[in-house]
Amino acid sequence: MKTSEAEILIVPGYKGSGPLHWQSRWEDKLSTARRVEMGDWHKPVFEDWRDNLVKAVNAAQKPVVLIGHSIGSQVIVQSAKLFEKPVAGAMLVAPPDVENPKIRPRHLLTFGPASREPLPFPSIVIASRDDGFCAYEKAEEMAAGWGSLFIDAGTSGHLNHESGHGPWPEGLMVFAKFMSRL
Repeated sequence: MKTSEAEILIVPGYKGSGPLHWQSRWEDKLSTARRVEMGDWHKPVFEDWRDNLVKAVNAAQKPVVLIGHSIGSQVIVQSAKLFEKPVAGAMLVAPPDVENPKIRPRHLLTFGPASREPLPFPSIVIASRDDGFCAYEKAEEMAAGWGSLFIDAGTSGHLNHESGHGPWPEGLMVFAKFMSRL
């Protein structure tokens, strides 16, 4: 699938994705990409985020490809059965462990428990071995439950601007390969 044949919906995580975040850069680079306005970026409410994502997918005019980061990945997974329009695939980057009582901020626990059901569309999960929001083994377990291809990002932190992933060209190459297989 070519990017021109899809609506690419970018689903940021907690605090959104600032201008230096790879999601913002990809949004500028990919002509059919747009950010889903999830709701309050600093005090996210699961139901608001879920409803806004479902509305965005269901309003699509082309098949949808989702790109989620952090808590945005969890919202994609937990909303998957509510989509009425076709979703061609999802790239889920650094999904957090929303069942870990030590997660901060604590209100991210309201996005759990994590689904363990297979996704109804192809997906890939990219996770780091030293992500402070999710143990590597937990990310691997979630990906297996979702039926996702799992990609080891090595020691890369939370795969955001703060961990040195501004433009993140390696991630864009993974996305391009994923798109070519859809």
